[in-house]
Amino acid sequence: MSYETVVVGAGLAGLTAALRLAEEGRRVLVVATGVGSTHLAPATIDVLGFADDRVESPARALPAFADAHPAHPYARLSQESIAAAVDWLKTRVPELGYRGGLDENFLLPTAVGAVKPSSVVPETMAGGDLRAGGRFAFVGLGLKDFYPAYLADNLGHSPLAGTAVSARAIELTPPLDGAPDVSGPGLARRFEQPELRDWVVRELTGLLEPDERVGFPSVLGMGNAGEVWRDLEARLERPVFEVATLPPSVSGIRLYEAMTDALRHAGGRILIGQTVVGAESQNGRVEAVVAETASRATTHRAGSFVLASGGVAAGGLQLDSYGTIREPVFDLPIAGQPADGEPRFLPTYLVEQPLDRVGIPVDDRLRPTDGDGQPRYDNLFAAGATLAGAVPWREASGNGVSLATGYAAAEAILEVA
Repeated sequence: MSYETVVVGAGLAGLTAALRLAEEGRRVLVVATGVGSTHLAPATIDVLGFADDRVESPARALPAFADAHPAHPYARLSQESIAAAVDWLKTRVPELGYRGGLDENFLLPTAVGAVKPSSVVPETMAGGDLRAGGRFAFVGLGLKDFYPAYLADNLGHSPLAGTAVSARAIELTPPLDGAPDVSGPGLARRFEQPELRDWVVRELTGLLEPDERVGFPSVLGMGNAGEVWRDLEARLERPVFEVATLPPSVSGIRLYEAMTDALRHAGGRILIGQTVVGAESQNGRVEAVVAETASRATTHRAGSFVLASGGVAAGGLQLDSYGTIREPVFDLPIAGQPADGEPRFLPTYLVEQPLDRVGIPVDDRLRPTDGDGQPRYDNLFAAGATLAGAVPWREASGNGVSLATGYAAAEAILEVA
């Protein structure tokens, strides 16, 4: 089968580019080693949470941020393009019920009681917004790595949450039929059964104060989380919300499933379990990528390509034993690489590291460039965490960069077509 575009990577950036192209009638193939970072991160779209200080409005902060960071992916995009990507996602995965936009950031509690600014959040998480203050009760369900007392205590001392927030913990031990250990996805599937919801409502009746909002770990259903969430809100007669948990991310899995379902419905194809290891090119254009499976190598030809294979953590960029970063598929130039003899890592934790901004430099159409700023290939585009210039963990910008650049890469291909 022939394709018009091959996308390398099945994270948010790759799926965004593929779905945007497929819905315009292009024949699209997604090739990836695994499912990408969606299963590791919550489904919130964090466009810009921190610059010098906490960002209240990404719309107001982005122009100055892009000017101050000319190598950042946001400096390659217009604010209108970023907003268009956000609006597009909200309509393409209606089952997540996304709320918000670029005008204001929500303030959401994390599983460890930190406060995270997010621009667009699933409807099941929106009730946890801390900006207006209030009283919160966090419910533990015996889930490993979610400790509501720890969350509530840290949240009560967080300067970002403010003095108007009070929090406490409620521990429940749900009937799990003798299962010694239930994962987040496993518990989410159990919440789709009315019996568990009935039990939770009975246990919480009489334990909640009239004005408390109720936070659960992000396990309120897998395929029909909105239905589970609305049922609990109605029966508990108060705002109910989810708190993102540590991996595997149930909300991220929901996003992945929604986007891959939409991609297949639009006619796109996705192959998981193929590692792209090289490419064929001629006369300044990529002609094919070569993928390896357990049994053989496969060549995928197309007219255009999107590289969205992730950063160092995902293997899209590789660090060798000499401390040099390389891009393994197209052998693209790397920007921000420390010079020989300079440190790759600093001993202080939670400071910006020398390799944080390393990645692939691109032009304004997101085509990877050489040292002279010219595109290496006319028909190759890059998106997501593989790009140079961002520090997502400090900026709270990871999913925002992936969504916006994946969308912009697709738009650049459609413009040429």
